[in-house]
Amino acid sequence: MKRLSIKSSWVVESEDGQHLGPELFAMLNAIHETGKLTEAVSRIGVSYRHAWNLVEGWNAFFGAPLVRFERGKGAFLTPLGEHLLWAEQRVSARLALQLESVASELNLEINRLMATAAATIRIHASHGFAVARIPDLLKGQERIQLDLRYVGSVESLMSLNKGTCDLAGLHVPEGDLARAALDQYARWLNPAKQRVIHLVTRTQGLFVGSGNPKGIHGVHDLVRPDITFINRQKDAGTRLLFDQLLAQSGIDGRQVEGYRTEEFTHAAVAAYVASGAADAGFGVEPAARQFRLDFIPLARERYVFICNAKTLERPEMIELLTLLKSDIFGAMVAELPGYSAPRIGEVARLEEALPQIVENAVSAPRAA
Repeated sequence: MKRLSIKSSWVVESEDGQHLGPELFAMLNAIHETGKLTEAVSRIGVSYRHAWNLVEGWNAFFGAPLVRFERGKGAFLTPLGEHLLWAEQRVSARLALQLESVASELNLEINRLMATAAATIRIHASHGFAVARIPDLLKGQERIQLDLRYVGSVESLMSLNKGTCDLAGLHVPEGDLARAALDQYARWLNPAKQRVIHLVTRTQGLFVGSGNPKGIHGVHDLVRPDITFINRQKDAGTRLLFDQLLAQSGIDGRQVEGYRTEEFTHAAVAAYVASGAADAGFGVEPAARQFRLDFIPLARERYVFICNAKTLERPEMIELLTLLKSDIFGAMVAELPGYSAPRIGEVARLEEALPQIVENAVSAPRAA
């Protein structure tokens, strides 16, 4: 079974036709992370002389240096070099999930044309770093073809009700925030027909610059006039959770500078903060660590799949649940900061796993 992947790649071009390829950003990132040109060239696999010539060529192309060298201290990016690197990382983080969804659609169609015998599991899910590991888990599993698309939690449940996906991935806060959050999901739930598959527990919190230069400690600080925030898109489960935290603190979103500025992934929010375009964002811890940001934990939540009970009888679903419970996937989750998997792969009735959902679902109007 063939599996294609799609990745973005930058080409910087000037008005007179000169252009720089993606090697530019690989080198800038390596210098930024290592602080030494010798270590950077080793990381990306080029000679020292070639790297030096590249840096000189970039300086000439932009008319200003991207890298500065200090004797005895190493190599550092200039403000221009840093802004170029952050721009590339922001764009890559923004496009990554869209490209993954397109690749998933292409893989599905290609394998249909090739008459593969693999059964398809369709997952529509709110983005999460554990969910993103499932394609890796299924590598080499010729009997299962995965169609994974990232959409908001509400849209995932809508897809399940329409029959356009098999598993809907969403996250539910723990504690007092659960009931208010589940008001958003209630009309799409049917306790008589649906089941919950436990995946992981994770932490959400604020992303702030390394060392927390603005002294941000909670959502109450976001109303300060010197703080700019970057938000997630409407209908994202993370956006719903953030709004609940604001409401809990008696804060109207209009009081937060940047509340209406949106990104579509945890990584894109983290990249936005890392670039200096915002002082704070909200999301899961692995994204903060990816961009070397400080992380202020604010809420714990469970990430689950909702499915129809009959779906669990399919052989490919039985196999997927076995793989989710495996030591291999457990090790993948263990690598993610702020994640744990106490009940991974377990199936439960809605009223057992999420009693607040059922209370709301009973009184909510049923989706057509």
